Amino acid sequence: MKEKLNKVSLILLGVFLIGGICNFGRVYLMSTTGYRITQSLRKKVFTAIVNQETAMFDKRSTGELVGRLSGDAQLVSSAVTTNISDGLRSGIMSVAGVSMMFYMSPELALVGLSTVPPIVGMAVLYGRFIKKISRQVQDSVADLNVIAEERISNIRTVKAFAQESNEIKKYGSKLEDLLKLCYRESYYRGIYFGMTGLSGNVIILSVLYYGGVMVSNSALTVGNLSAFLLYAAYIGVSLGGLSNFYSELNKALGASTRLFELIEREPKIPVQGGRVLKDKLSGNVIFDKVNFAYPTRIESKILNDLSLEVEKCSVTAIVGPSGSGKSTLAALLLRLYDPTGGRVLLDGEDLRELDLPWVKSQIGFVSQEPTLFSSSIRDNIMYGAENSATEIDLMDAARQANILEFTDTMKDGLDTIVGERGVTLSGGQRQRIAIARALIKNPRILILDEATSALDAENERLVQQAVERATQGRTVLTIAHRLSTIKNADKIVVLDHGRVAEKGNYDHLMSLENGLFRNLVKHQTFT
Repeated sequence: MKEKLNKVSLILLGVFLIGGICNFGRVYLMSTTGYRITQSLRKKVFTAIVNQETAMFDKRSTGELVGRLSGDAQLVSSAVTTNISDGLRSGIMSVAGVSMMFYMSPELALVGLSTVPPIVGMAVLYGRFIKKISRQVQDSVADLNVIAEERISNIRTVKAFAQESNEIKKYGSKLEDLLKLCYRESYYRGIYFGMTGLSGNVIILSVLYYGGVMVSNSALTVGNLSAFLLYAAYIGVSLGGLSNFYSELNKALGASTRLFELIEREPKIPVQGGRVLKDKLSGNVIFDKVNFAYPTRIESKILNDLSLEVEKCSVTAIVGPSGSGKSTLAALLLRLYDPTGGRVLLDGEDLRELDLPWVKSQIGFVSQEPTLFSSSIRDNIMYGAENSATEIDLMDAARQANILEFTDTMKDGLDTIVGERGVTLSGGQRQRIAIARALIKNPRILILDEATSALDAENERLVQQAVERATQGRTVLTIAHRLSTIKNADKIVVLDHGRVAEKGNYDHLMSLENGLFRNLVKHQTFT
């Protein structure tokens, strides 16, 4: 007996060592696989988000998309790695336990497993419900992310209007909504797991009772009944593991729906593809009977059969009342949107047939309120040309944009960190960095969208000097609010209700009796 005990102990020790190594391998491999899946999934989602057309971002908030990118991706990754690993283990244990039960006593096995079909039916119904409620929970989390992202990114506005208490209340209200959904999920999960746990115990109880009867009738030995009870307990534990696996899998399915909607969504404006012109771009731009309405308000037309030619190597100023479509022209030329009717022609070629990265490499853009990244001044300027610009190009662009005037007084010079959205710089400094960012790639076309409208007189003078240097030898489309920025334009185009109302040089437009431009100048209503 001692020899047999030693032999059995050594065999079991070997089995346990192998089991420990297998457990290590299972946890390590599944964990690393999970990280790789998370990385791959986030990369695919981020790629899909960045490749979408601008119109999609008019409808989907940044907070929601970031939430999908982080939380949903992690949930799906966990479900297809660790959760599947645990599910497989529970499945193998269940199959092994059932096999041994039937091997020892088919009659007792049928009695003990009679509760399994109802559990399976309940699991299917529960799975559908948990998938639905999981989507609701994830949507609620996305709403929370939207509020948090918007308020934190605009914290200076919140504090300027002393809205801290109101914002906390709004966030707390959304948290309450999320908590109610989580309570509902917890309630049904409790019912489900309570029933599966009860079912496992019912299996053991039925085996104990019916097995006791068989032992009393000498149809089964006490030893076999003990072994049978062990297998029944194995199955009971495994059923709990399978229930958890199925529950988590359905939660992940609910989260994955939104992710794969993003991944599989085809952008309406492709990021790449199309022709590159063989000849050097001259910079001639034509808006041919263009109609346009923003996708979020399709019923409100911004441009109505607008036709306009911007001659090469000329400065064309666009003015008009608010909402007349000035900034929309810049957006269409950059192909952030496509016109709903008509065409935008670049050197006589339809913009929709040209390669978009090539088109944008030919266009420099300076917006009214340029957004900088929270890195150095150097990085923000180099962003305009990626890896194609040299240090000489950087210094030339900085000199043209009057940047060296203020960076020379800074300790770190061009390597100074600008903070989130360039908050540590003045409006004029940010504007000049944006001009340098547009100039560093030496574009053939330059779009200036109200580049000096929000600046004081001194900053306006410096930016205006930079603009004058930047416009030499280029096709320039400038959208201006201030008279000083358009007096020297080769052509002034006045928009009204999405159409060209007047065009000509400054002297010609001022000579028109009761002209719209003259009225705008008189009342200083360029906005």
